[in-house]
Amino acid sequence: MSTYDVGIIGGGPGGYVAAIKAAQLGGNVCLIEKGEWGGTCLNRGCIPTKTLFAVANLATQIQEASAFGVQINGETTIDYTQVLNHKASVVQQLEGGIAKLLQANKVDVLKGTAELTNRNTIVVSKPDGTTEQLHAKNVIIATGSEPAEPPIFEIDEDQILTTTGILNLTELPESLLIVGGGVSGCEFASIFNAFGCRVTILELLPTILATEDTQVLRHIQLFMKRKGITIHTGTKLTHVKKSDKHVTAVLESGEELTAEKMLVSIGRRYNTDGIGLEKTGVRTEGGKIVVDTQMRTNVPSIYSVGDVASRYLLAHVASAEGKIAAENCLGDSTEMDYQLIPWCVFTLPEIGHAGMTEEEATAEGYEVKTGRFPYAANGKALGLRETDGFVKIVSDTDSGDILGVHIVGAHASTLIHEAAVAIRLGATARDLAHTIHAHPTLSEMLMEAAEAVDGKAIHSLH
Repeated sequence: MSTYDVGIIGGGPGGYVAAIKAAQLGGNVCLIEKGEWGGTCLNRGCIPTKTLFAVANLATQIQEASAFGVQINGETTIDYTQVLNHKASVVQQLEGGIAKLLQANKVDVLKGTAELTNRNTIVVSKPDGTTEQLHAKNVIIATGSEPAEPPIFEIDEDQILTTTGILNLTELPESLLIVGGGVSGCEFASIFNAFGCRVTILELLPTILATEDTQVLRHIQLFMKRKGITIHTGTKLTHVKKSDKHVTAVLESGEELTAEKMLVSIGRRYNTDGIGLEKTGVRTEGGKIVVDTQMRTNVPSIYSVGDVASRYLLAHVASAEGKIAAENCLGDSTEMDYQLIPWCVFTLPEIGHAGMTEEEATAEGYEVKTGRFPYAANGKALGLRETDGFVKIVSDTDSGDILGVHIVGAHASTLIHEAAVAIRLGATARDLAHTIHAHPTLSEMLMEAAEAVDGKAIHSLH
C-alpha cells in the first residue's frame, strides 16, 4: 500500500490546485478523480459557459457593427455546431494543461472512484474493475457539487435541462424557459438571447440576482428586458407539462408559459454520498462538510475545500481554499479570508462586485457615502459603443475606507480586480481618486467614481 503526505479526492479547481501546491511545498501527493480533470468548472461550468458567452458577446457586436461604419454583407447566423466545436477545443486544451501541470509537479494521479475506509485510508475503484488502496497522513476532500433536481421536475436532459444538460444541446432551441433567476440562470438567459432564442426567466424571489447591489440590479433587469428577455419575479411554479415538442410551466396563478426547452437552475447539491464519510466521523450539515477557516473538518487529518464545503460555490474560492488546505496539511497554520471575494456575473452587460453592497454596509452600522460614474461619460466606452452601465463605490463616511465597489457594464469582470486590491490594502476613496489612471481607458471610471464620493468627479454633472 502506497503512503502519501496528502491524498486528495477530486480533481476540480479545489483539488488539483491543492495537489500542485502541496507538491510545491515538498509533499508526496496523490490526486484521485473519477471523471475529467478540472471538475465541473472546466467541463460543465465556468469555462464552457464563458466560452459560449464570448460567442454571444461577439454576435452582439456583429449585429451592431453598422453603427461603427462596418458593413457586413449577408445575414449573420450562428453555426452552433462550430460553436460547440470551439467550446470542446477550449475544454480539451485546458484539461490537457492540468494533466501536464500535475505531471510536472510529480503528483501521482489515479483515475477512479474514491472511498474512505477510515480516517487515513482511501480505496480507489478503477475503471478496469480493479481496486487500489493508499494511506494518506492527511486527506483533502474536494468532491464538488451537482445541479439540484427538485421533486416537481422530471429532469430528462432532453426537454427539461440542468446547467449540465444545456451545454450538451446540439441545436439551438427556438425558445427557452429558465427556472431560477440567479447567476447561472441570468448568464444562460443572456447567452441564448444573443443566439436568437426567445428567453423567459421565472424566479420565486421578488428579484433576480438577489445578492447584487440594488442599483446594479435595477440596471441589469431593465437592460435584459430591453433586449427582449421576459422576466417573471415572485412567481411560483406548481408543475410542468410536456408534449412532444414543448414544455409548459404551470404557475400558481394559473398562467401557463410554454417553450421548446426548459432550463432548471435553482441551486446545487453537495457530492458527499458514497465517499465513506460515515466511516470517518466527519461532520456534515445538510449534506455539506463542515470546516473551519483552516479548511479542517472535525477530524484533524481530514480537510475539505470547494463546493462540497465552502461558503461560496465559486471556482476561484475553491482554488484559494485548496492552497490553504495544502499548506496546513504540510505543517503550516494559515486561514482562509472570506472578507473580500470578487464576484462576477457574465450577463450582457457584465457585473462585477467586491466588498459590501450599500445595503449591507448600512446594515453593518456604517454611515456610507457613495460615488457613481457612468460608462456614457467615459471616452473609451463611447468609442467602444459600450455606454450602458456605471461604476459605484461605497465608502465609510468617517474613515473614507472603500467598503465595496459595484460595476455593471462592459469588461466589469476585469475592472473589478483593481477595486478588490484597493479594498484589500485598506485604500480610501481618496487614495483611489488620487491614483493617476491612463487615458483613455475604462479604468478611469474607478478613479472618477472615487472622486464622485466627495462630489468632485471631473467628467460628470453633480
